[in-house]
Amino acid sequence: MTVTNADRVVFPDIGLTKGEIVGYYERVGEHILPHVRGRPLTMQIFPKGADQPGAYVKERRAHFPDWIGSVEVPRKGRAPMRMPVVDTVEGLAYLANQGMLTPHVWLSRADRPDHPDRLVFDLDPSTDDLGVIRDTALLLRDVFVDLGLVPHVKSSGSRGLHVTVPLDRSATVEEVRSFADALAAHLAAEHPDRLTTEFSKAARGDRLFLDVMRNGRAQTEVAAYGIRGRPGAPVAAPLEWDEVRRFEPGRWTVRNIFRRLAQRDDPWREMDGDARPLPGTPPAWLERTWTS
Repeated sequence: MTVTNADRVVFPDIGLTKGEIVGYYERVGEHILPHVRGRPLTMQIFPKGADQPGAYVKERRAHFPDWIGSVEVPRKGRAPMRMPVVDTVEGLAYLANQGMLTPHVWLSRADRPDHPDRLVFDLDPSTDDLGVIRDTALLLRDVFVDLGLVPHVKSSGSRGLHVTVPLDRSATVEEVRSFADALAAHLAAEHPDRLTTEFSKAARGDRLFLDVMRNGRAQTEVAAYGIRGRPGAPVAAPLEWDEVRRFEPGRWTVRNIFRRLAQRDDPWREMDGDARPLPGTPPAWLERTWTS
């Protein structure tokens, strides 16, 4: 593949070019591919550079070659939309050459879109207090372990953390969303001074937002190791749980993530093997009290 406009600068603050972005996705392919393979994918593009507003492209473009997969996604009151599905490193590199900076993927796979294999809590801070982000991630870890699940954590590549739980696809989208909603509401009620489920930023105050909306139908999360359109070209980096206390937003970037991967194993390498079913009916676990 010939990279077009390889010298175009996408991140003016560090001089990162489109050619380097395509090269990044080729090099990180073995690590990111398990988290995009088989999933409907939305491309976030920044045609004027990452320091300018971007756009989301959900529909598979007509000129894409046949080896870029696709899936038809139903839309209420409208014709189905054909979305891209990527199963190879070459496919990732091709989409990066088409302008994709950040891959956003469904929490379910195209073969069973109504049965997610991921559950995500997005910890969205209202302030620069890293303590509440770190504490809440560790609280969620303990809660999920207590419920028989195997949680994983990653930097969002932005300001917060994502706590992700692999599922065995036995539950439906509605069941996963209901579980996440109930658990978030329960934890916010237990910790009203620190946590909230309020969507309105004005209503949150200084509390951390437990965002579970990504668990809804056709919602997405940024793929692990995806580049974010923020200064410094940070990536959504999977972390070990013992790193959470030292979490700093933007620490891992296109320019240093491979040093990290050379020094320690990919924390999410075996994630799919940790898939579990959701716990039983809510009353059985909502009666518990979790503290941090």
